[in-house]
Amino acid sequence: MAAESSITEDGLKMKIKNLLQATYVDIEDMSGGCGQAFSAVIVSPQFEKKTSLARNRLVNSALKTEIAAIHAWSPKCYTPEQWEAQKQEGKQAVAPGKSTTGEVVEGTRD
Repeated sequence: MAAESSITEDGLKMKIKNLLQATYVDIEDMSGGCGQAFSAVIVSPQFEKKTSLARNRLVNSALKTEIAAIHAWSPKCYTPEQWEAQKQEGKQAVAPGKSTTGEVVEGTRD
């Protein structure tokens, strides 16, 4: 049995908001509460004019210590304009764990 991590959803949210001036952060612990796998939706003006890879690198750099202590990290990064457009289209993203049944993400089973 894996030991519980000291990494929490709230701790990750706070650090992302502080370091990346994020306007919206949704974090989901995908590990059943042991703090070893997280998914996230992050909205920040710092993502403007950055590629998806550059956005992920920015987040990973801000959370370098936390990411080293967990097993899996899966962020989705949006600019405020992209986020607003998604909301208007009714396609607002959520952290992948928000739409799961048990341990299987919807759409992953045949």
